Order: sequence, then structure tokens, then C-alpha cells
Amino acid sequence: MLKLVAFDCDGVLFDSRQANIAFYNAILDHFHQPRLTPAAVDFVHMHTIFESVAYLFRGFSDLNVVLQYARTLDYHPFIPMMVEEPHLREFLEFLRPSFARALATNRTTTTRAVLEFHGLVDHFDLVISAIDVSRPKPDPEAFRRILEHFGLSPREAIYIGDSRVDEEFSRNAGVPLVAYRNPELNADHYLDSFAAAPAMIAELMKKKRGERP
Repeated sequence: MLKLVAFDCDGVLFDSRQANIAFYNAILDHFHQPRLTPAAVDFVHMHTIFESVAYLFRGFSDLNVVLQYARTLDYHPFIPMMVEEPHLREFLEFLRPSFARALATNRTTTTRAVLEFHGLVDHFDLVISAIDVSRPKPDPEAFRRILEHFGLSPREAIYIGDSRVDEEFSRNAGVPLVAYRNPELNADHYLDSFAAAPAMIAELMKKKRGERP
């Protein structure tokens, strides 16, 4: 039976593209570098700050200086630019208490601040960010930790994600992927709105009951 629903953060809980664009452009501006291209926007949306800085500053003389500046740049002014996805809160409440709720994200030190600002801290039973693991997504370490925490198998969970990194992450962890607003992903299920999520869960539960011998 399905017992755990896990979420990505950026692109799933929030439309965070404008916040990410503003944040990384601030870093690029500080070092007098060209601003984000469309391809760079896609990259930073899916990867950790460390991977994003390495990507944006390829060939730069001292990446450590850039990383130090990125770590010290106050992210709080960018958090209000993150727009919560419609019907998310209602879906999270729908899941309580029948299903465990977890978050697996490639965000790092900003994860807690984002959840606190939007009042979502208490809506998750476990949060695993990139600073909590030795290898970020798409390595399956984060999901393995989630499954170990709840004592569950991959077949008892689903992961709601929106990117190729999430697709690979789910595959590596052996967990079914629900592609959120991205029909181009190779996923087990597709979801265009959290308004339809309770019906999706009900359908999944019916199918899983049908799999029983």
C-alpha cells in the first residue's frame, strides 16, 4: 500500500524561477559576469548551489571566492518571489494523517527559511536537503534516508518532481515518479494541478489494492 508521498521543492511546492533568476543574477552581477541565459536558468532550477556556481563560472579563476560570496548572500529578499503552487496546502492536509509527507530537495541552507516564510514547516514529517547528504539528487541517497526513517520500501512511496534530475532520482531510488506539470518526463503518473492530487491518490490506492494476491 502507498504510505509515503515525497515532494521536490522548486517547481513543485513553489514556482521559484523568478527567485532563482534574481539570486543567481545578483551573484553574476557582483563578479561582472553576463546574466543568466535560458539554458542556465533551466540548470540552476534543478541543481545545487555548488553545481550551479561551477556551471555558471566555468573557467573563472577562483570558484571558492564565488562560492563564499554565494553562501554569504542573504537569500531572504528572494523568498517572497517564490509563489506557492495552487491547492498545495489543501493536498498536504488531505495526506494527514494517513500518509507520511517528506521533502527531498537540492536546495541547501535556504530550505528551512523558505518553509518557515511560507508557513509549511509543520506540513512535512521529514525534510532532506542537499546539505543533509553526501551526494545530492539524482543520487538516491536522500530517498534511501527517507525510506529508512519511515521503515518503508520503495514500492510504498511516490515522488512528485518536475525535472530530469527528479526523473533520474526516482529511477535510481526505485520509487515511482509523479511528473508535476511536465509531460515530457518519463514518469509513472502525471499531475497538472494539486487540485487533482487527492483523486490521483485514491486511484493509486485502488490499483495497489488490486495488486494484492
